[in-house]
Amino acid sequence: MAGCMRTPLFMTYPQINPVLIHIGPLQLRWYGLMYIIGFIVAYFVIVHVCRRKELPMARTDVEDLVTYCILGLVVGARVGYCLIYNPAYYLSHPLKFFAVWEGGMSFHGGLIGLVLTGIFFSRSRGKPFLMLADLGAIGATPGLFFGRIGNFINAELFGRVTDAPWGMVFPGGGPLPRHPSQLYEALSEGLLLFIILYVVSLKVNTRGIVFGVFLACYGLLRFLLEFFREPDPQLGFVLLSFTMGQILCMLMVAAGLGLIAWRLKSH
Repeated sequence: MAGCMRTPLFMTYPQINPVLIHIGPLQLRWYGLMYIIGFIVAYFVIVHVCRRKELPMARTDVEDLVTYCILGLVVGARVGYCLIYNPAYYLSHPLKFFAVWEGGMSFHGGLIGLVLTGIFFSRSRGKPFLMLADLGAIGATPGLFFGRIGNFINAELFGRVTDAPWGMVFPGGGPLPRHPSQLYEALSEGLLLFIILYVVSLKVNTRGIVFGVFLACYGLLRFLLEFFREPDPQLGFVLLSFTMGQILCMLMVAAGLGLIAWRLKSH
């Protein structure tokens, strides 16, 4: 009918102010709050698993472990992003390494930071590293969920252009609707992976299996979801049609399967 407006075939992106509270020069951003919530939930998840499986971890041990992991994650994620995703810029502007408020955190760098933190904690407290790795794997999934929600609120790391009815026009993403890939990742790498790891932890007592499943499943899920996510503009496609994230995820899958095979063989 002439004069009628056609209804858009995509969803409206909810405009959410990324700053939750602004008091003078101080800001509490939704993204930072998501990190805080993720670590709090991780603490209670790890305490629950320790009790259920009767692991030699007191509450004070869990508190210290989470505190160490906060530092390891933040430092590893930031350094990883700077060196993996934009090394030329950050090596020529070294002070920008510390500008975390400008964004730029790498999951794979954070994972390396967490592993190094776990090794240090294991040696200093006399706790088995693989036990800590299993606990950390389960505890990490809530943080992945809330972190991706923070990415969605920030309208960052959005997906590729799509004609799907749930596509959204993101600020800074151009006029065309895109996959809300942050939500895909929140539900898969966060919620689904948590369910998988929790069930595995109940069924298997061999240390290292849960961590191996985490590496393999996260790597596979992230690899597949990268096909819906817009590549990093400064890198684009690194090898053929694969992104840097996909290449790193291939290594994760191989490492996870190798760890599972080794631990099953040793038992």
